[in-house]
Amino acid sequence: MARKNLLASVTATLNAEAQENTETSNAEARASYTRRGASRSMIQSLDDLAETSLRMLDGETVVLLDPADLDGSFVADRIGEDDDEYIALLEAIRQSGQSTPILVRPHPDDDGRYMIVFGHRRARVARTLGIKVRAVIKAIADIEHVIAQGQENTARADLSFIEKALFARRLLQSGMSKDVVKSALTIDDTLLSRMLSVAEIVPDPVLDALGAAKGVGRDRWEELKKTVLNPGIATRAVELTATEAFLSAEDKFAFLQSALKSGNRPVRRAAPATAAKSWSSPDKAITFTVNENPKKVAIELTSSQAKPFGTWLTERLDTLFEEFTQAGKQKHGD
Repeated sequence: MARKNLLASVTATLNAEAQENTETSNAEARASYTRRGASRSMIQSLDDLAETSLRMLDGETVVLLDPADLDGSFVADRIGEDDDEYIALLEAIRQSGQSTPILVRPHPDDDGRYMIVFGHRRARVARTLGIKVRAVIKAIADIEHVIAQGQENTARADLSFIEKALFARRLLQSGMSKDVVKSALTIDDTLLSRMLSVAEIVPDPVLDALGAAKGVGRDRWEELKKTVLNPGIATRAVELTATEAFLSAEDKFAFLQSALKSGNRPVRRAAPATAAKSWSSPDKAITFTVNENPKKVAIELTSSQAKPFGTWLTERLDTLFEEFTQAGKQKHGD
């Protein structure tokens, strides 16, 4: 009887919870779900991994590795390289050595090699200086890898907004869940959604042209995203990134925003001219060149007799035009 009453009690509780979930909003239901069951366990596990990733190097044995034996992470988190920051790091290591080891894992597909989890620039400096790199080796899975990689860079605060946004997109494309991405970047659902919307809506050629855009925060990126929601403006943004004015601009992001707001269209490249036609007199005293394009014909006279011959032609233009007109009438049977 006690067992029967217990089952009845559990059933009643489950029914009550189901009824409560039906009456609450979708947002409240999701929040309730994440506080119990398998979802809660997953989030707790990711939280544990995130906390562990911050202590990956604590108390671990540091070894010296040949940079030639290292491969980059399977998911990139940077756009290009900041030359000034790299040179400063190189000089610091040259003078004082490498103070902080990098983290690597045994390469999952290549015995004898290692994959960098974080510390790509320190490994690059070691390669440049021809020295071995100080590293900690840990056998970790892909999820631990991306959480450690993301949180190390977040702790250093040296990834720009768009680098984080593209890192998040690459993680999702590689099969990682949103929970993993949020743990790696230490962000919530709202910020992840905003990051992904910028990465998806701003055209890829524009993202490539703007690069890491250090110092450009979320608000300015979201403003650009809203601007290029218009397909015509998105196309114009791509065109602008190919112009000399954009390429030579010191602040490319500000230039692009200003140009899109002002409505100035990029300068279009002129249509290619057709091949020039030329004629030379038997004695080479005059060379007659004709350059044609869809809207104009340019005639150029060169060589020693160019000036007097040009004068002679000019004085006879009325006669020549009349001959041209008559030839046209005869050709059409008029």
